[in-house]
Amino acid sequence: MISPKMVAAHTSSHPSASAEWIICLDKSTKGEDVDIILARLKSVKAFEKFHPALLQQICLCGFYECLEKGITLYRQGDIGTNWYTVLSGSLDVKVSETANHQDAVTICTLGIGTAFGESILDNTPRHATIVTREFSELLRIEQKDFRSLWENYRRCMAGLLVPPYGVMESGPNTDRMPDKEHLNNSSPGSSSKHLNKVPSEKILRASKVLRNTILSRAPHIIRDRKYHLKTYRRCCMGTELVDWLMQHTSCVHSRVQAVGMWQVLLEEGVLNHVDQELSFQDKYLFYRFLEDESEDAPLPTEEEKKESDEELQDTLLLLSQIGPDAHLRMILSKQPGQRTVDDLEIIYEELMHIKALSHLSTTVSAHYMNLEGISLVCTHFSKPKIYKKILYIYIYIYIYTNPMPKKWGHCTNSNTVRLKEHEEDVLVLEKTNNRGSTSSPLKYTVMSGTPEKILEHLLETTKLDSQFTESDPALDDFLLMHCVFVPNSQLCPLLMRSFTYHAQPSQGSEQERMDYSLNNKRRVIHLVLQWAAINTDHLQEEDSSFHFLQEFYETVCEDSRLIPTLKDQLPELEKIIKQNLTYEIIHKVLLRQFSTGNDRLQKKQPIKSTDEILFKVYCSDHTYSTIRVPVSASVREVIAAVTDKLGSGDDLLLIHLNSAGLLKPSDVSIFSSLSINGRLFVCPRDQIDSLTPLPEQEGPSAGSMSTFELMSSKDLAHQMTLYDWELFDCVHEHELIYHTFGRQHFKKTTANLDLFLRRFNEVQLWVVTEVCLCPTLSKRVQLLKKFIKIAAHCKEFKNLNSFFAIIMGLGNPAVCRLSQTWEKLPSKFKKFYGEFENLMDPSRNHRAYRLTVAKLEPPIIPFMPLLIKDMTFTHEGNKTFTDRLVNFEKMVSLTCLIFLVCFPENDYQEAPQATGKSHQDVRSYVRHISVMDNQRTLSQLSHRLEPRRT
Repeated sequence: MISPKMVAAHTSSHPSASAEWIICLDKSTKGEDVDIILARLKSVKAFEKFHPALLQQICLCGFYECLEKGITLYRQGDIGTNWYTVLSGSLDVKVSETANHQDAVTICTLGIGTAFGESILDNTPRHATIVTREFSELLRIEQKDFRSLWENYRRCMAGLLVPPYGVMESGPNTDRMPDKEHLNNSSPGSSSKHLNKVPSEKILRASKVLRNTILSRAPHIIRDRKYHLKTYRRCCMGTELVDWLMQHTSCVHSRVQAVGMWQVLLEEGVLNHVDQELSFQDKYLFYRFLEDESEDAPLPTEEEKKESDEELQDTLLLLSQIGPDAHLRMILSKQPGQRTVDDLEIIYEELMHIKALSHLSTTVSAHYMNLEGISLVCTHFSKPKIYKKILYIYIYIYIYTNPMPKKWGHCTNSNTVRLKEHEEDVLVLEKTNNRGSTSSPLKYTVMSGTPEKILEHLLETTKLDSQFTESDPALDDFLLMHCVFVPNSQLCPLLMRSFTYHAQPSQGSEQERMDYSLNNKRRVIHLVLQWAAINTDHLQEEDSSFHFLQEFYETVCEDSRLIPTLKDQLPELEKIIKQNLTYEIIHKVLLRQFSTGNDRLQKKQPIKSTDEILFKVYCSDHTYSTIRVPVSASVREVIAAVTDKLGSGDDLLLIHLNSAGLLKPSDVSIFSSLSINGRLFVCPRDQIDSLTPLPEQEGPSAGSMSTFELMSSKDLAHQMTLYDWELFDCVHEHELIYHTFGRQHFKKTTANLDLFLRRFNEVQLWVVTEVCLCPTLSKRVQLLKKFIKIAAHCKEFKNLNSFFAIIMGLGNPAVCRLSQTWEKLPSKFKKFYGEFENLMDPSRNHRAYRLTVAKLEPPIIPFMPLLIKDMTFTHEGNKTFTDRLVNFEKMVSLTCLIFLVCFPENDYQEAPQATGKSHQDVRSYVRHISVMDNQRTLSQLSHRLEPRRT
């Protein structure tokens, strides 16, 4: 509490504070004076949108405080007793990482209209020290009164929980805040000058390189311009600078990225807005390089132009790395009301990297992001790390000094339930909003637990209706991901144990015990049916799983004699068993057909881990042996099969050799791990250096344009889509899990997923190969047009796999460097290609692609590499087990990613039937494309077509 000696009215020296309303506010019984106080508070920014009833209550319980400069309102660690609003003046927020208050650093300033001190709601210690920066007037409400207001007017007062309007500043000579006048003038769009700052040598050089290159390649961009009868000397237009980066560089993928790169130069003062605005905008605004500020600025010499041209790529790489931080600083410098939806999304993504926020759920994070008051003006930090650290401290303090409204389900101990056995946690649940149910607004979701207790909880919470029509997402997550923490060999016994299918209640009447037993049996049968539907491949590959299903079926049959209600579910169990018995007969036929040569013209069939494959293993003299091993064979098994076939007693090594050289052999699934032109070789260790690729591994020596240029682009895209669909149709969700966690841990193959991913690489290299093998310039231009057309039709057919493969092929360095070819491409096709490239923009976590996919209706052939990337990041960023409990939150996150991909259930029917060129010719061509997979060879061919300009 502040000493009375520190408080003064100062009505004479501060005429803005009316003596009348202050006297009224200081009265213990205000009564008829409420109207006078109310009139004053309505002019305060923090209260301008408040309901009159709430304002009246504030008038009745509020007190006036005025403080001299340098007064400490409270210290970090104190237990608060009052809540405050700033009526005039400003206060510094200081934070110390030690117990010594003298080490505190000013991180922001609270200005007029700021409300602070909400920690009094839960009696948490103050997280910062508040000191008056100048003479300040405050409205103070005591803890008991503020709690009462909060309970009665929570919805109206939510606006008080926004962060303070203020500014952060970092510099070598001061930890003080700028004056209020400077704050008001330093906002974006003002006419204030940059702070005096010396640009770094790297940025100064980058500016010169860009200026010289623009004057060399596009001199029309830097010129005198007239606007509203005023002439601006040697200026550039914002949109033209962005366009130039987009057109002349390959490392810039979006206009947002380009804006960030120019913002770096603007912050450093080597590029200036003619009206001294502090943010770069992709608009018709004028900017001027620092060198052009002087009237006699010299033009670059030929030698300077040549040097700048050589340094351009390194310069762009530097700016692309630091551009995102500059762009974020620019966004944070805006007032909240000026930020666009795209701005908020960029801030949100940055917040997700903050350790203080990492434990919060998406709902909690969204709450803080929706508050429009994250108002920071981060000015001219020389080091991004320092800027980010201060930003993180600021947001951390804000979150922990501004409690969440209860409607958001704040994660406290009261919302967490822990089931213990022998004093150890075995199940952890969290209370959350059940948005999908009107009868039960709250539910408990599994956070972690032992496999047995998670299964028990999911069974107990399964809703019983006649048809089990309401799906339980948590149960679906468990059934898909259980192979990670409880394999079928352990799950099947669990389902048969007394606490699941044979569970019996220990108390209650006989009828109650019978009802309990019946309901429990129905739940387990329902779970087993779902498990069998998801784990079809396991039932067909694992004898133990199929035997369990047979045993379970027999047990249900026996119980149905006593409980006739169970007979309704027998047909479904019987159907599943018959399907798996039939598979054993059919699969032998499919295996023989598959082993005769893997003809691509036959319809693809899913590859199982138990399948066997015939393939060739070569020796150093290019002779080979054909062996037959399981698809999931390990290196040791392949070597053993080859040794037996050759009758050799030498210590052999297995080598994966492709046209690019030697690669390390894989541990398992040798067949599916081969590259497109890769082959397997065996030899003793002393012969490794003598191995050479087979002639067929070099790829084609001539292009096939004469074959496919007469084929319709739409027909080609159609047949590519059908083939991609066959490959995608063979992929099972479990293969993504095996690929993410490591297939060696499951002793399963990911051959179907590998073949689908290999197809992506094959199509991408097909584009590069055809272009690099086309010696005629005019023909290469026709090729580019052809591939852009095919890509457009693939996008139309929602085949994103081939669509992105073609666009990435056109973006390969060996193709994109062919400037003479691209210059001849009609502008119409350049526009299409630019739009397609924008969909590949990786900024903001591939936002452009995700928005496009969200608008498409199934069926869709997805861009699988991005899904694998998402799953890998989720896996590596979260532990599978926490305190010896299964981290079920991680499992849910992974299944959410998997379910984003609509795995096929029926044949693809979206694309129209082929017309024009013979259907079989087109089908055969797209399934037997020949490519080069050596990037070095492709680059050499590209330089022969168009040598580097001197």
